[in-house]
Amino acid sequence: MGAILDSATWVANRDRGALISQSSQSLERLNIEAIDIIAQMRKQYADVSIILCAQVGPRGDGYAPKDLMTAQEAESYHNEQIETLSRTDADFICGSTICYPEEAIGIVRSAGRYGKAIAISFTVETDGCLPTGISLKDAILAVDEATDAAAIYFMVNCAHPDHFSRVLVDEPWLQRVKGLVANASRCSHAELDAAETLDDGDPVELGVQLADLRRKFPHISILGGCCGTDMRHMKNIAEQAQRAVS
Repeated sequence: MGAILDSATWVANRDRGALISQSSQSLERLNIEAIDIIAQMRKQYADVSIILCAQVGPRGDGYAPKDLMTAQEAESYHNEQIETLSRTDADFICGSTICYPEEAIGIVRSAGRYGKAIAISFTVETDGCLPTGISLKDAILAVDEATDAAAIYFMVNCAHPDHFSRVLVDEPWLQRVKGLVANASRCSHAELDAAETLDDGDPVELGVQLADLRRKFPHISILGGCCGTDMRHMKNIAEQAQRAVS
């Protein structure tokens, strides 16, 4: 099986950097170095098919968005980080844990400006809708309509399969969803924020659930772990997914 290596750049943006006294120059350096790290890992494991993904996260809280931007504002904001990432060896960019379509539209447009392939991963609540209340279907359709379907694919991340499996229905829009990167925990985002201990769920069960969705929707070929997961979860996801397609 191949692997997508994500860079540690999810919150390496201007606002998050300012909170820890990072200048624009140091953020540029850190973004570039993060891609260099995973590029070296790809060289180290040359016998494995590895794709390098430059992570871009939301401007605000990935669980509880405030001060929502317009698509134009989002494009202008994310241009700084995406321009830097476009000069690296990353194969593509993924906007992850995005909470509303306007920010996703801005990220897609920004990536297009700098000639970089882009994927978008939305986070959903326990009801399968984005934190702003819009459905996953409507969010994807809105981004595609505003960008001429420029994103290479969409994903869901930072949610347990119990939270999103019910909204994955066999309709044309679902063909745009290629990946599921799931939380180990069934807790809501509010519960996870307040938790004092890490809920690592059941690694075997998580693998089975994602493999079942892979079996039901064969076009969904990117599977992984988000909050609370470690290599136990990844191992079970990989093993169960292989069985699902064998």
